[in-house]
Amino acid sequence: MSDPAVDPEEVRHVADLARVDLADDEIERFTEQFGDILDAFEALDDVPETEREADLSNVMRPDETRESLSQEDALRNASDTEEGQFKGPKVS
Repeated sequence: MSDPAVDPEEVRHVADLARVDLADDEIERFTEQFGDILDAFEALDDVPETEREADLSNVMRPDETRESLSQEDALRNASDTEEGQFKGPKVS
């Protein structure tokens, strides 16, 4: 493979997005592993396509109305609420 599918800068970028600190040796290892993963997906291009009718059936149960928790009961153990709703930490 002369032109690597993934370069270290892309791995750093993904790690930053995921808020994961990686050491230089980890970045090199993940760069190689991501390349191997992409190579495996490219191998799927060699798999012949087959034509067949899909035997699909609905495996889900029908929706049924049931009694549920009141708003007060649902919020009873919440660590933080606001105006009758769960309140979670800010994600910036």
